[in-house]
Amino acid sequence: MYDSTDRRRHFAEAAREERPDLALLCLLVGAEADPALDEAGIDAAQIELDRLAGLLPFAPGGPAAWASALARLLGERHDFRGAPADYRRLESSLLHEVLRRRRGLPILLSVVWLEVARRAGAPVYGVALPGHFVIGFGEPGGEHALVDPFDGGRALSADDAALLVTGATGASLAPALLVPAEPLEIVLRVLNNIRAWAAARPERTDVQLWAVELSLLLPSHPAKLRYEHAQLLVQRGDFTGGAAELEEYADVIAPMEPSSAETVRRQARAARALLN
Repeated sequence: MYDSTDRRRHFAEAAREERPDLALLCLLVGAEADPALDEAGIDAAQIELDRLAGLLPFAPGGPAAWASALARLLGERHDFRGAPADYRRLESSLLHEVLRRRRGLPILLSVVWLEVARRAGAPVYGVALPGHFVIGFGEPGGEHALVDPFDGGRALSADDAALLVTGATGASLAPALLVPAEPLEIVLRVLNNIRAWAAARPERTDVQLWAVELSLLLPSHPAKLRYEHAQLLVQRGDFTGGAAELEEYADVIAPMEPSSAETVRRQARAARALLN
């Protein structure tokens, strides 16, 4: 039986590997949302990524040739892409569902591209542009090609990438935004998307809670997540547990933000008062 405790332990261990397995971590996120996704299902998803990689030509050439080969295989032949409606579906953030539906958010489609390309030996990396994740082939500071898996693998010029950033933030494209994203950064961003999806749906605090709890299992995460976790516990009726975590968070931030810490302590007292 692959229960929640086993999944969480597996996720925490996988996140601390010297070379974290991006696909495995994303599949374990999916298993949290879909308990029917057991170890056999996770293995089947990894095998599907292997199968897709085996359909690529051997060493097609430079970065642009790799990008074209992946676009033909994933974007055209297997029709992996996204649409605005995908932002409204939790399945769009779950790797096993994206492999099944061939639809998803930019970052999950990019995970499919990354994992298929990596297995085939491509020089591939993720690019965490604000609001829109894309894929790069080659060397970020040298010869490279950018593509948008959400648009079926459309090639992106420097101007195209700049437009994506400007559209999302209003700012210009800074070179620092084009550096390769590390696997754990990608996983945290996937979990952030799930948290945002659930936060917009007050009836899905269960999803927001597990997304926060998985984020807290990562070796590095924003401290603010501890505050969000405490608030969720109170919201879901665990007043004692939530109050205790609020007090712990207040102790952490007190040396730097004493007034904020006092506000959090008042929230903890209010949570405890709900027990009376």
